[in-house]
Amino acid sequence: MRAPDFWFSEQSAWGSVLGPLGCLYAAGGRVKRAFSKPEKVGIPVICIGNLVAGGAGKTPVVQSLARQLLAMGRHPSILLRGYGGSETGPLLVDPVRHTAKSVGDEALLHASIAPTWISSDRAMGARAAIAQGADVILMDDGFQNSGLFQDLPILVVDGETGFGNGRVIPAGPLREPVADGVKRAKAVVLIGPDKCEVLPRLKPLPVFKARIVADATNVSFHNSDVVAFAGIGRPQKFFATLQEQGAKIAMAFPFPDHHAYTECEIEALLEQAKDLQARLVTTAKDHVRLPKDVQERVEVLKISLRWDDETAPQRLFAAIGLNA
Repeated sequence: MRAPDFWFSEQSAWGSVLGPLGCLYAAGGRVKRAFSKPEKVGIPVICIGNLVAGGAGKTPVVQSLARQLLAMGRHPSILLRGYGGSETGPLLVDPVRHTAKSVGDEALLHASIAPTWISSDRAMGARAAIAQGADVILMDDGFQNSGLFQDLPILVVDGETGFGNGRVIPAGPLREPVADGVKRAKAVVLIGPDKCEVLPRLKPLPVFKARIVADATNVSFHNSDVVAFAGIGRPQKFFATLQEQGAKIAMAFPFPDHHAYTECEIEALLEQAKDLQARLVTTAKDHVRLPKDVQERVEVLKISLRWDDETAPQRLFAAIGLNA
């Protein structure tokens, strides 16, 4: 789905009209958490979540922390629900055998870095990962999930969009009130400049700042005409990153988050790039959702996380006794 525009406008009347439904949604979440008993699985569980529906930058944060843990000699497994896929798990993701239709796009990306499990039941998935040798669980999303105890719940916040209009679904983008989430979290990763002035609402949590940047392994797009397309939480962010790399965007096509591309859509994109004599470029998440025979005809702009303070991951790990 595509987030409605009024979610990010405090002036829209829709937020007020749907406000009572948002209050009910928030109350339901509180009741569920109050009566739940999260399972402890005997190893540290680090949850990288957020308070809003849609993209906030969780994927690059998860991958950065996974690489740090591997460098420390740890054996992390990444755990997620597998949004967009048909499998419910617990299932160890095989990027050669599985597709985005079966396990979701994020799971395929994570599996190239560390053992990745999808499971609708997070506690069951964690136990399966432990049986295969995991000594740390990195849970991608699931901050609102109460089935698995979280030793280190981390909130990821996009500094450009913040918390939108500050209302709870369906009146706004929030999965729960900010104050509720801040009480349960132990740290925040703020992605990009704080353009929405969210920092005062995150007190007293420690805030670690980072940026999404183009990966150094990318081929050059400087002075190249490109046709860009993206089906992620904020496609405009991808288009802006391409321009920062010197690309000249001839056409840009935004799609809903986790969009499943049809054959007609793909052919139209390829034809558009051919007509404009431009390179067809997309995100890594979108690329794994394309058919195998199309992937080689579409280029990828890879991104990664750059911490303002390079010691941030170690400081986060130290909070739960994981030291280098």
